[in-house]
Amino acid sequence: MTVAQPDLVLASASPRRSELLAQAGVRYVVQVAGVDETLRDGEAPADYVERLARAKAVAVLPQAGTLPVLGADTTVVVDDEILGKPADAADAARMLARLSGREHRVLTAVAVCRGSEILSRTSETRVWFRRLDDRLIARYVATGEPLDKAGAYGIQGLGGTLVTRIDGSYTGVVGLPLAETVALLEAFGVPCWHRPAVDAT
Repeated sequence: MTVAQPDLVLASASPRRSELLAQAGVRYVVQVAGVDETLRDGEAPADYVERLARAKAVAVLPQAGTLPVLGADTTVVVDDEILGKPADAADAARMLARLSGREHRVLTAVAVCRGSEILSRTSETRVWFRRLDDRLIARYVATGEPLDKAGAYGIQGLGGTLVTRIDGSYTGVVGLPLAETVALLEAFGVPCWHRPAVDAT
């Protein structure tokens, strides 16, 4: 059987982003390069995620050949504080306590580049959590799910049981807003809706 050639390089090790690209029928390969994710002094959350998405895409560009590269970054924002991936279980519990019983924002930026051209878009989704007591937070943290996710939860997993409402892009909260992503890919002539998609993770 002949395997279709990829049309895109995904500059992300996230299995959620791979799954979403496959859902959109994009033929891709994965190539990841390390990027410094340190927040700059005074940097706004939207500027931060866009800068990182662009940096991730550009970092992989030299290995991409003629293919365009897609980079993305997601962060959770509450009271203007950026909640990235928790450092440990205690940090995850602290983040979940901050999110309990209230609204927060999830920002995901997507960037696509090829040669000297780069385009990006940012999705913003408002998310509401139910009230979480200490016991529930401890049970969720013990599952291990929060430890590699921005804001210490995964809406597509057990963390979805903590969410009472969203206003915006569900796939943006997962890690790759598909409407914005497909619009960017179309601008670079990357075809979608293939079945099956290539997943090179």
